Amino acid sequence: MSTRQYVRPSWAARVIGSRMARLFKPDVVSLLSVPGRTTGVWRSTAVAVLTHGGEEYLLAAYGDTEWSRNLRASKTGRLTRRGRTRNFTAVEVDPADLPALVETYLRQFGKLPTVDRTFQALPDPADHPAFRITVTGHERR
Repeated sequence: MSTRQYVRPSWAARVIGSRMARLFKPDVVSLLSVPGRTTGVWRSTAVAVLTHGGEEYLLAAYGDTEWSRNLRASKTGRLTRRGRTRNFTAVEVDPADLPALVETYLRQFGKLPTVDRTFQALPDPADHPAFRITVTGHERR
């Protein structure tokens, strides 16, 4: 059983915010699709892709989310941004490396609605799973 915490986003953040963010911040927000860990059915959610040290990462700002659990299980997914989709593989980041990633995440995305508040509710970097992503194959439209 996971000891990581989770902050459930408000209805507005889940239903309206993620859709609107992709419209108003298309350079920042991508659509992450990951196969479900029990059903294999692809699930999608809006995420911000973090760039740190020349690598790309996905960091679960709300804690141990369903998408982070699914990605941990499948180690693969798809990112869609501006109509282009790319497949990737993922490796979970060592907990010792999380503080630097959280700091960079807050610097890059801390001004987005709810981000600062979420990290105040979950201040321990260990509560935010992160995955280094490696693109596989070619982008497709």
